[in-house]
Amino acid sequence: MVRQGTKNNLKINIAIDGPAGAGKSTIARLVAKELSYIYVDTGSMYRAVTWYMLKHNILPEFSDQVLQHAQNMVIELIPGVDGQKVLVDGQDVSPLIRSQEVNGMVSHYAQIEGLRKHLVALQQQMAARKGVVMDGRDIGTTVLPDAELKIFMTASVKERALRRFKELSDAQGLTLEQLEKDIAERDRLDEGREISPLRCADDAIVLDTTHMDIPQVVETIVSYCRTHTNS
Repeated sequence: MVRQGTKNNLKINIAIDGPAGAGKSTIARLVAKELSYIYVDTGSMYRAVTWYMLKHNILPEFSDQVLQHAQNMVIELIPGVDGQKVLVDGQDVSPLIRSQEVNGMVSHYAQIEGLRKHLVALQQQMAARKGVVMDGRDIGTTVLPDAELKIFMTASVKERALRRFKELSDAQGLTLEQLEKDIAERDRLDEGREISPLRCADDAIVLDTTHMDIPQVVETIVSYCRTHTNS
């Protein structure tokens, strides 16, 4: 079950896809704020499930147990001035789901077909009223194939690792080189999985952000949206 804060409904849905570390969540949240749209961070939903399963020692190999527990979880996405809070059964897990342990395992849980179907159905319900910005890895191809605007955000592995490195606390003790290896491996898993692999939708706009800063990326996507809604 997912609970979501409510806002005014608007005209179109925006799907933002791309590989790990591309900055999709940050950009999607800012685009939604600029347009007064609802932001749905699908990655945080998978991370929340991963955090929960690791906490309860339920490994991804036990897919039936994963699905059973996931169906009983209450995931809340709460918009706020400091970004979106993620609650699991009433507990704020926003910082916990960004740990390196979760980073290393989320792709393994995301490959579980039943779990993806469950979360995709919830995400589609959230987008039914329109006016949603949703980011992930299969939004434009699987979750919202009819989204009016699709963006595929990407950047070099080196740049994505650098961005992730700046986000992480020193306490996690990771090197930039290790992050590059982790992100490259995440790409391999996401692109190679049988269920909803990472790929660019045929009608998506590819946006390489390697040499762009955050305001430039936000402005570009907002302009695409306004061009679409004004056409």
